[in-house]
Formats: sequence, C-alpha cells, structure tokens
Amino acid sequence: MKRKKTIPVLLSLAVAVIFMACSTPTETDKDTGITAPLKFNNDGKFKIAQFTDIHLHTTNPGEPEKTRETIEYVLRTEKPDLSVLTGDIVNSPAPEGWQYIADIFSGSGIPWAVTLGNHDDEDAWSREQIFEFLEKQEGFVGIAGPDLSGVGNYIIPLQSASTPETAALLYFFDSHGYPQNAKRGSYDWVKFDQIQWYRNQSTALTEANNNTPYPALAFFHIPTPEFLDVVGNETYMGIKEEGVASPELNTGLFAAFIEMQDVMGAFVGHDHYNNYIGILHDVALAFGQTSGFGGYGDFTKGGRIIEITQGEYAFNTWISTPDGVTFEYNYPSGMSFSEEILNPMPAVETPDELSSGLNYRYFEGKFKSTAEMLATEPKRTGNVSNFDISDADVTDHFGFEFTGYIKIPKTGYYRLYTFSDDGSVLYIGDSLAVDNDGSHSLRRRDGRIALEEGYHPIRVVYFEDYMGEKLEVGISGLTIRETPIRDEMLFY
Repeated sequence: MKRKKTIPVLLSLAVAVIFMACSTPTETDKDTGITAPLKFNNDGKFKIAQFTDIHLHTTNPGEPEKTRETIEYVLRTEKPDLSVLTGDIVNSPAPEGWQYIADIFSGSGIPWAVTLGNHDDEDAWSREQIFEFLEKQEGFVGIAGPDLSGVGNYIIPLQSASTPETAALLYFFDSHGYPQNAKRGSYDWVKFDQIQWYRNQSTALTEANNNTPYPALAFFHIPTPEFLDVVGNETYMGIKEEGVASPELNTGLFAAFIEMQDVMGAFVGHDHYNNYIGILHDVALAFGQTSGFGGYGDFTKGGRIIEITQGEYAFNTWISTPDGVTFEYNYPSGMSFSEEILNPMPAVETPDELSSGLNYRYFEGKFKSTAEMLATEPKRTGNVSNFDISDADVTDHFGFEFTGYIKIPKTGYYRLYTFSDDGSVLYIGDSLAVDNDGSHSLRRRDGRIALEEGYHPIRVVYFEDYMGEKLEVGISGLTIRETPIRDEMLFY
C-alpha cells in the first residue's frame, strides 16, 4: 500500500550522510527510516531472537498461553539483545491480540521490532493502525518508516560497544500481502521504491564509513524466489518440508543485497514447514522457526537466534526451542560453528625466509586433464603474486601448476573452491581438497577441510582446453567471508 510519495533520492542521501558521518544518530529520523541506535554488548556481541508466524488467536482456549510460554522460554534461556517478529503475528481479534503481544515483549524488558506479514492486516486493524499502536509500546524500537510502499521499512544502527560509532546495521522491509491482480501470483513482493530506498541509504551509509559497507542483516516476512536456490547446496542446513511460497514476480531485492555488499543474511518466515538456511552468492537466506500455536504445522515452536560479533563480517545462528538447540550454523563458512574439529591437518614448519606469492610452472598442449598436463615438460617457470593465468603465451591449450604455502589464521574447518574453465584441482599438502578436473565450461567445485593455524603447502593445477579461460581460487571459514584467496595469505 502506498503511503503518500517516495523520498527524493538526493535528499535521502544527504540526510543519511549527515546523520551518520561522525557517529550513530541518537534519535529516529523518519524521513530516512533510520531509528535511534542499539548497542553491542561489552563483550562485542549482539544477539537477536527471531520469532515468526505466531498467528495469535486470543479467543482460542489455551493457545495464547502456550505461545507465551514458548516465547518466554526462548527469551529466558537465550537472553537476546533484541527480539524481531517477522510477520503473521496476530490473526484475531486485532486490538486484543496486539495488546497480548505487547504485554509479552514489552514485559520482557528486551527491545523488540516488527515486520508485518500477509495475514496481519486481515482483521480490524490496517498496517498503519498496527504501527500506530506499536510505536507507543514500551521497548518497541521499530517505526512505520518513510513515505514508501508498505508500513515498517526502517533501519536500526548498532553502535560499537565502547563508542557511539556505527558498527553494524539491521534492515527491515514490509513484504506486503497479496497482489492486486491475482493473475500475478498468490503473494506480493517488496516494491521498487522500497528497494531504491534501501540502495540510497546503503550507499550513503557506506560512503560515510570510508566506502566500506557495514555488516548488515535484513528481516521481512515473505521469502524472495532465491530462497529455493540454496536447497541442497554445499552450505544448506535445516529442514524443508514444503515449497517456498515466494512471489512469482522478482523485483530484485536479493540482487540489490549483492550489489550493495552489506547484507550478510536475510531472515524471513511465512513457510511454517521450512526452517533451513543456506548461502547464495555470498548472502545467507534463512527461514525462522514458527513461534506460535495458531498456525499450521507441527514443528516444535521456538525461535531462530542470530549472534553477530562487532568488527566481523560474520554471524552464528541456531534454532532454539524448549526441546533444545539445533542447526548451529556459521556464516560465512556455511558450516556448523559448534562442530568438533576432528584431526585438523597440522601446519608445517616453513623456511626462515618466505616471499609473498607463489611459484608456477607453465605448460602448453592439448590437455584433457591435469594429470595429462603434468606428464609433460613445462615451457617455463617463475613467480606470481596469486593464482594468475593472465601471463599465458596463448589463449587456448595451456596450463599452470602453482605451488607455495597458504597461511591459515585460526584452527578450524575451511571451505575451499575453484571456479574454472577448464579443469582445476586444489591440494593442501598431499590431500585433494577440490576436484574440478576435466575439460568443461565455467564451473565451480567446493571442498571442506580442517586445518591447523599456521602455514600449509598449497598446490593448484589448472589447464585451459579451448573457448574461454578462467581460474579463481577462494576460501571461507568461521571468520573469513567467502573471498578469492588474498595475496597476503600466499607465500613461497
């Protein structure tokens, strides 16, 4: 639903830059949608409890009490710094239901925020009326937001633990309810003006931070179509027992996250039989855990917990219910953060003097595998700063073998990948970590390996057959956002 008019782009940018240039704002600015800040704890952590799809019916005997019991259990055991309710919160009756919700969350003493779902305005209150009520409640930190499509588009800055400087951002979007034209699908979508607002604010905030994007999370109710694309990939964890009820039209919110480079993860509700998470194009896409007893589905009720650490482009998340904690997950690694590190490959002693970069051997010939290439004599040898194939003498029928050491900053599991056209393999010591061999078009292959802190021998073998030449070698870990391996990690 439209709320007057969109914000002029230049005004939005100017206000945000002024607002954020030196430190986090201390008051809410409704024109930009930036609220008064919250703050990292003294230990540099900030924990969020996501509750979703409560579907409260206050007239159903026993239902409200069971829902309240579950929510209060999660709050009591997890002790979050913020509760976020991601839609389909109250079914009926609206006034009594929202008051019941406010009693729970205002009474907890923990700040709380809301994004609305497709069912929230189906009773007596409109979306505007809901936020008029919420903005008066103790501890509520959301706002109706600027003059955009929908109600509840806003940004909560997170301050550093020890200073008023901004350290992270939380974005909230109204994903609406249903299309005006039923021929366009069953569910609505985040509109173009909302996405433009996000891009404007993200750009301004990034510029105010020395052109470095802040680590950020996003919350809304209806998943985008991309939530289906993470199912079954190498970073997937959790349960999928129903289809992804996303809009049929894709207005590009996920693409905007990728381009702005700040949103680490997007958290939604809507699908009661899904609670999975996975990473797509370096953005985590996660469903929450159904939290109330008024909707369909027999998942154990509870919440999803998200914990971010100041100064890190990373977060840990898990499902918390009265049955316990499950699906402990780390971004950016796409793996469990609690998994016992079994038999990590030991680091090696290195020569006293190391140089930055890698050794290489260069080959030419019509190869169909890396082994076939290595069975021939190299044409020349040398040193490079990284896994760089641009120095090839020809455009087809050539290859490289790169050798050296990679410096691992912390003992743990790491995900390595090669993205190549044609074949490539990656070894850590004598262990084949990534097998992307053979003649093929551009393709990515991943591998997981436990490594001890320190230096490890690394070897990458690559060949180009014909039509296109590309090699990228990357890494992610518990504290390393997925990235091509950087020059400063490589030595010979």
